[in-house]
Amino acid sequence: MNQSIDKPRLLLVDDDETFCKVLKSALEKRDYEVIVANAVETGIELAEQMEPEYAIIDLRIGYQSGLELVKKLISLDGNTQIVMLTGFASIATAVEAIKLGAIHYLTKPANADEIVSALHKNEGDPSIAISENPLSIKRLEWEHLQKVLMQHDGNISAAARALNMHRRTLQRKLDKRPVRE
Repeated sequence: MNQSIDKPRLLLVDDDETFCKVLKSALEKRDYEVIVANAVETGIELAEQMEPEYAIIDLRIGYQSGLELVKKLISLDGNTQIVMLTGFASIATAVEAIKLGAIHYLTKPANADEIVSALHKNEGDPSIAISENPLSIKRLEWEHLQKVLMQHDGNISAAARALNMHRRTLQRKLDKRPVRE
């Protein structure tokens, strides 16, 4: 008899194989049936086959956007609880992830307990503290680049043209981690 029948199915898509291995183990200990993909295409194929109740999707999967996968998962099943996980957090990508159907957006490093909590959080928290400090110039620049990139569906060449910037310069700026506030 298959013991995974009673376990909720969770799709984990991240290009960091070590991270996936560690998180998969932690989530299986919390009674999830975890299926891992390291590419957007594989994630889509697995989602179509397994119809997951939950998904944890990295924002940047190689050079592709995890936002496409969020959109696809919601089109397959609007009830899939999706958490977007990223080391490259920005306001623009957080807003897009939520608009596309993700229920939460977490920045790495996030532990398994934080992720499981986010998977089951269906409402916002009105008591969250509002920062008194404005964003730094470097952070504002990074946020603006992210916003323009989202407006051009992740197309770096189109975003670079819109910003009147060389494509490689934009790529270098986007590859840098954002300034922590």
